Amino acid sequence: MNPRAQQTPPRWGPRAPGLRRTLPGLSKSGCGPFRSPCPSPKSGQTYEISQESLHLDIEKLKEKQDMLNQEISLFISEGYSVDELDDHINQLHEYNDIKDVGQMLLGKLAVIRGVTTKDLYAEFDLDMSD
Repeated sequence: MNPRAQQTPPRWGPRAPGLRRTLPGLSKSGCGPFRSPCPSPKSGQTYEISQESLHLDIEKLKEKQDMLNQEISLFISEGYSVDELDDHINQLHEYNDIKDVGQMLLGKLAVIRGVTTKDLYAEFDLDMSD
């Protein structure tokens, strides 16, 4: 007799790769429903803490806004314009899109040839930092 034939079938049946079944009511880790590690605030305490933290956050944001306004003023005084900045950003996006396509093509060519993309960089005289 074949020892494998006497084994019991799997409990859950065949699974697709990467999928895991859990029992109802249990999280994926199997330790039970999620519980926040943060303690619940005491009644009446929530409003005071949130008011203080909101005021601090507002002050920090105002300081950051002032700093950014100063930087914008500096750039404008140096002759930069917002339109040029938008154009430059659009050109960078286009460059990155083209570079991504080039990387994809190098990767596919490397797979076809059975070499690494690093080998192709050397073959096509490309800089590894590009």
